[in-house]
Amino acid sequence: MSSEQLKIIYQDDHLVAVNKPSGLLVHRSMIDKHETRFALQLVRNQIGQRVYPVHRLDKPTSGVLLFALDSETARLMGEQFTADVVQKRYLAVVRGYSAEHDVIDYPLKQERDKMTDVLADQDKQAQAAVTEYIRLATVELPLPVGRYQTARFSLLQLMPKTGRKHQLRRHMKHIFHPIVGDTSHGDGRQNQFFRQQFDCQRLLLAATAMSFMHPHTGAKVKLSASLDAVFERIIDELGWSGLV
Repeated sequence: MSSEQLKIIYQDDHLVAVNKPSGLLVHRSMIDKHETRFALQLVRNQIGQRVYPVHRLDKPTSGVLLFALDSETARLMGEQFTADVVQKRYLAVVRGYSAEHDVIDYPLKQERDKMTDVLADQDKQAQAAVTEYIRLATVELPLPVGRYQTARFSLLQLMPKTGRKHQLRRHMKHIFHPIVGDTSHGDGRQNQFFRQQFDCQRLLLAATAMSFMHPHTGAKVKLSASLDAVFERIIDELGWSGLV
């Protein structure tokens, strides 16, 4: 597979889904004006027809990315995402030992980008944001990080019930278990530890599954995306192989 080919995980007459790599923007953005490769453009070129984005996936996050193939399907899928009825599942490595299971119900104020959100309402109220998580595994490494003599991490399955901007990253920071590799909402010392110990430069967050009702047939569609080689290697090195 060439560098310009993305793995297609689902395609029919109305929808196409790919496994987006970490570090790839969904579409052109003023924030990353130097970027020349975008998932939207790559998928369009790959299948030879126009595609319409129906949801967001942060640039450093990998995994399931869904596009519509026509404007009507885009509208119908957009309604499902807006209504928070699309089920999404993510995998994340976070700092510390989290609870075994919890629901984070913490409203989030709109994050504004200096260049792209200059006209955004500065006084907009925080919006409801809910994330459920399950702890799959933990590990303690006999290596010092910061003021601690050992390094503790948890492997989590995250299920966002709403779709706010950077919701998972901000919610995990809020409960003091930031996602490893998060340069905006994370722990710089832990990120450096992973770069030095594991040669890991990426955010350890992946959209591994999505399910929704097909907007035209009404059938349930279940999509899944495998982890990339770096994320897989980290899972193995932390002793968690076979858990995901």
